[in-house]
Amino acid sequence: MAASDGSGDGADRILEPLCFPEQPTDPAPGGPADSRRPGSPRGGAETLSCLFCPESLPATQEDVLLRHLLLQHNLVIADVKLVADLPKYLLYWKGRFLEQPITDFCSEIKTNSTGPVEKQQSYFLLCDILPEDRALREKLQQKRLETALEQQQKEREDRSFSRVCMFCSDEFAGNRADLLNHMAREHAFGIGLPDNIVYCNELLDTLQSKVDNLQCLYCEKTFKDKITLKDHMRKKGHRRINPANRQYDRFYIINYLELGKSWEEVQSEDDRELPDDKDDDWSDWRARPLSAVCLFCDLRCDAADDVYAHMKNVHDFDLQHLRAELNLSFYQQVKVVNFIRRQIHQNRCHACRDQFGCRGDVLRHLRERRHATMLPPAAAWNQPQYYFPTYENDALLCALPDSDGEEGDGGPATGDGAGERNALENAA
Repeated sequence: MAASDGSGDGADRILEPLCFPEQPTDPAPGGPADSRRPGSPRGGAETLSCLFCPESLPATQEDVLLRHLLLQHNLVIADVKLVADLPKYLLYWKGRFLEQPITDFCSEIKTNSTGPVEKQQSYFLLCDILPEDRALREKLQQKRLETALEQQQKEREDRSFSRVCMFCSDEFAGNRADLLNHMAREHAFGIGLPDNIVYCNELLDTLQSKVDNLQCLYCEKTFKDKITLKDHMRKKGHRRINPANRQYDRFYIINYLELGKSWEEVQSEDDRELPDDKDDDWSDWRARPLSAVCLFCDLRCDAADDVYAHMKNVHDFDLQHLRAELNLSFYQQVKVVNFIRRQIHQNRCHACRDQFGCRGDVLRHLRERRHATMLPPAAAWNQPQYYFPTYENDALLCALPDSDGEEGDGGPATGDGAGERNALENAA
């Protein structure tokens, strides 16, 4: 998907994946900003509703409601901890069960199936084997990811952050990264890179509360005073948070990325190539080759080199020259392409960030001011959000020049141009 725009002006944020049309059409300005209120992974409604009766409970009493469903209604929800937004999930199925009987959706499990009929009892399992349930879970997961990315971008741009270090009296104002880097550098307390964290203030509030209650942040034991706590954390090497405490999961963007996977599972996945299977034929995996589209207009060509030549001759934009002049790695080129795509889609000059009413005015401005081949300071485009393709079928990303064995700046360090292309081809 394409993450929200980093312009900071609150306008025209891309939250849904864009797709180049089958036939070129006149570009339309982006829609209004999505005004979802950022929330926790469970987010959404404040109450949990029973699927069968008027019973409802606060979202904090999830276990109580699940026990109610089991004991009173003989229903079990599989992998409920992996549901991104449980209140909305329950409301959806409450409506569906009013429309059709539960047996149309759930597997039925009988206890004492070999015993007398009067002692048999039926239980129902609601799980993602059902395509409708799977689709619902994926939709809720996608919405949660979008909300987290939007919140994360706001925190990156926020210059009103102000907080005192929990380990010393130093005060930090401006950006959250200053405080997080200070704690890692001066106090050997690292909670992760700033760009990996979301809902940062809530995370710091949680940690501050534990320290104020004289609790070790790693083993979570309580001590008699702050001096004893400080000595314990220093001597035991407990200057970090407890990775086994699921309370912290919501503060790390990695936990939002894949449906049904925690950060441990994502990190432990083996990305090595599988052995060749001679029985598999992948020769027709792409039945319809994608054509490459110009960054500035609707021209599309089967060969990316033709698009590069067009952009150089018509729009005075030379990506190869920029790459050499700025020493761009492969993944920095990816960010540049996605950044320019985002700005042009929103009728904005990518160089000076001036806003215009239509695409024609942007192109006229680029030509008259000779801004096409210019880039703003790296802080504007060299951001993790621009790893996400602005257009999910952007073939130009798959045809970028190789980096000749150099590692990308934050992307997979494959050291192999073909491998980098494949990674982007999958993302696009």
